[in-house]
Amino acid sequence: MNFLPPDLAPAYPEIFLLVMVCVVLLADLAAGEKRRYIAYLLAQVALLGCALITFVTSAPGVTYTFSGMFVDDAMADILKLLTYVTVSMVLVYSRGYIAVRGMFSGEYFSLTLFATLGMMVMISASHFLTLYLGLELLSLSLYAMVALRRDSVDATEAAIKYFILGALASGFLLYGMSMVYGATGALHIAQVTAVIQSGAADYTVLVVGLVFIVAGISFKLSAAPFHMWAPDVYQGAPTAVVLFIGSAPKLAAFGFVMRLLVEGMGAMAADWQGMLIILAVMSMIIGNLAAIAQTNIKRMLAYSTISHMGFMLLGIISGDENGYSSSMFYMVVYVLMTLGTFGMIMLLSREGFEAEKLSDFKGLNRRNPWYAFITLLLMFSLAGVPPVVGFYAKLSVLQAVLNAGYIWLAVVAVLFSLVGAFYYLRIVKLMYFDEPETDAPILPAGDVKLLISANGLAVLAFGLFPQALMALCAYAIQQSI
Repeated sequence: MNFLPPDLAPAYPEIFLLVMVCVVLLADLAAGEKRRYIAYLLAQVALLGCALITFVTSAPGVTYTFSGMFVDDAMADILKLLTYVTVSMVLVYSRGYIAVRGMFSGEYFSLTLFATLGMMVMISASHFLTLYLGLELLSLSLYAMVALRRDSVDATEAAIKYFILGALASGFLLYGMSMVYGATGALHIAQVTAVIQSGAADYTVLVVGLVFIVAGISFKLSAAPFHMWAPDVYQGAPTAVVLFIGSAPKLAAFGFVMRLLVEGMGAMAADWQGMLIILAVMSMIIGNLAAIAQTNIKRMLAYSTISHMGFMLLGIISGDENGYSSSMFYMVVYVLMTLGTFGMIMLLSREGFEAEKLSDFKGLNRRNPWYAFITLLLMFSLAGVPPVVGFYAKLSVLQAVLNAGYIWLAVVAVLFSLVGAFYYLRIVKLMYFDEPETDAPILPAGDVKLLISANGLAVLAFGLFPQALMALCAYAIQQSI
């Protein structure tokens, strides 16, 4: 029997990143305490190298390798490139914050890269086992990152909650996958699709498996009613880790939904659409109403995330290419807004002080008018106020859900979007109309100053000219589904 070695070319970025994680760990060990910056620089080099490899090896069409367990297509390439950019921005924003809190170490950077590797595997998975492998690599890295500040009781408590609930969600997902395997006899996503379309599978077992799969996915998306971990983890974990959890993994989670529900179980769309409608409505209601009562901005943003995931699901519910591309556009925009918002929170934090309360934004316009303006753009975008890009993100998913005939769902989404505008605009009011509680100078590093400015202006630029980003998302979906 001849063994044919797999074509490694589609997985070159993953292989390169795995090698670089080992390099980061060894270099950090050799460099010692005084040259920790070497690990940071190598992590950025690793992400840049992955981006170059992904760009060079990208080609039209769909390529499978590892016996059909790994796929390389336009959606995978674009989501991976966006993930590299996101993680790189996270590292830039986080550098000063983690340096003064004893977290600037090889462990932080290697865990970040391991989590990125898990995201890449999730995005390119075409087999149930590959999906689960990528998800667990990401999840285990995140659990460790939340607990990285061993001297913090809040961080330790958040990590334990995250780990226990995450393990439960992984169990749901694995149980659902095993039921689908029992009903179809297949683990490859394409084979599962073929068996379901042929009508040969046991429909009852499939639906029960689908319920468990949707529950597991909902936890990873922090969609209600599987959102209970998000507020505690966002509040308890170090802000740099919260920024990471709230940004790049959302792109991977979108890829996960597309691979598992749309590609794998698209023939059962009528069944999972009903479940996603319930999740979307509950997420928008619970997320927006609970956020109003919060005084901790990280906890408020956790509930904000829950409501945004409800909006993102609207595009998936529509069940067509336009809806899927609208959801992808929404997710990319959400990640951009999250990067800027948490970047600003870390900008206001300093040694011995965490900018976690809404009151910490009081009088920001008097302390620094430029940063107040950047925050205003981010808050307007999160609220969906034109002309910033958050408005077009919400408009695109609402159009998709209207085209699918769910008029009542669009009405609910608009109503709760108005509710959500209150707690975002409250921050704008604090910045411009209240007296500052401190006159401490805001002194970020040069690259952070440049990046936060570019981040805020990008929200405005993509709002004025959204066509290029929307076209990119549409191309990714059309070439892959």
